[in-house]
Amino acid sequence: MNDNDENEEAFTEATLISAIENQIEADDPPAARATCNKLTLVGYPRDEILQMMALVLAQEIGAMLTADRPFDRDGYELALRRLPELPAECGEN
Repeated sequence: MNDNDENEEAFTEATLISAIENQIEADDPPAARATCNKLTLVGYPRDEILQMMALVLAQEIGAMLTADRPFDRDGYELALRRLPELPAECGEN
């Protein structure tokens, strides 16, 4: 991986985490705050929670672009509520 790839990956991760923080703050979708609270209660550190949630968001955006379909809010919320279990696609490269 070259410096450009690393910079792009860091920018993407920061953007996704910012989006997750905005969702939690706005309580929209409600599953974002609920998931953050649940994972905090069972002992996950906030940075790890945000990373897991960002992976779910990235997976949904990727699926949306691949299938040329709208954002699946219900599917996204369901995947958030399933955390700390990650969607199968998140573990694949």
